[in-house]
Amino acid sequence: MESLQTLLGPHRLLNLTEVIIAFSAVFVLTSVVTTVYRMTHQGFSYSKIFVQAMILGSITSCLMIMVIGNNLARGLGILGALAIIRFRTPVRDPRDMVFLFCSLAVGIGCGARVFAVATTGALFFSAVALYLHWAPFSAKSEFEGLLRFLLPPNSKSHDKLRAIFETHLKSATLIAVREATQGDLLEYSYQACLLHADSQQFLMEEIRKLPDIEEPNLLMQRSTVEI
Repeated sequence: MESLQTLLGPHRLLNLTEVIIAFSAVFVLTSVVTTVYRMTHQGFSYSKIFVQAMILGSITSCLMIMVIGNNLARGLGILGALAIIRFRTPVRDPRDMVFLFCSLAVGIGCGARVFAVATTGALFFSAVALYLHWAPFSAKSEFEGLLRFLLPPNSKSHDKLRAIFETHLKSATLIAVREATQGDLLEYSYQACLLHADSQQFLMEEIRKLPDIEEPNLLMQRSTVEI
C-alpha cells in the first residue's frame, strides 16, 4: 500500500531555478543537433518548419517528463491525452525521423535532469552525423542537379551535347525521355554532376548556343525551396 501511494502520490516539486536550467539545457543541446542537421542536409527540399519542430518537440518532451516525475497517475493521464492526438505529418526521409527522435531524447534527458547523459548523447550524435556526412562511403554528391531541355526527335545536337557534358560535368545520366508539344519535341532529363561550383553558368551558356534546343533549365539539388 505504501509503495502504491508513493507511485500515485505527489513527487518533489521543482523550484524555478531547476526548471530554467532544464529548459535552457534542452534548448542549447537541441540547437546543436539542428545545426548539424542543417549542415548535413541533402535533398531538394529543406524545411525550416521541421527544424523548428525538433526544437519545440524537445522542449515539450522535457516539460512532460518534469510534469510526470515519478507519478504513475500523471503518466497514465498524459499517455491517454496523447492517444487522442493523431499525428499525420509525413516524414519523407528516415534520417529526418532519426534527428527528431534524438531531439525528443535530449528533451527527455533534460526533463529527467540527467544532464550528463543528455549532453554527451547530443554531442556524440552530432559528431557521428558530421562524420557520416563527410566520410568517403557516404557518397556525398556536391553540385548535383537535374538538367532538362527540349530537342526535336531527329536533332543533330546530341554529339555537341556530349562534348559540352564532357567539358563541364563529372557525369550525366539520362533518367527520362518523354514526348512534348504533341510529339514535335522530346523532353530530356539528365541527372548531372558539375565539375565545379561555377560550372553551372558556363554549362547553360554553351547549351543555349545550340540552334534547335528549347527551354533548357538546371535545378540544383542544394536548394532551399520547399516542395
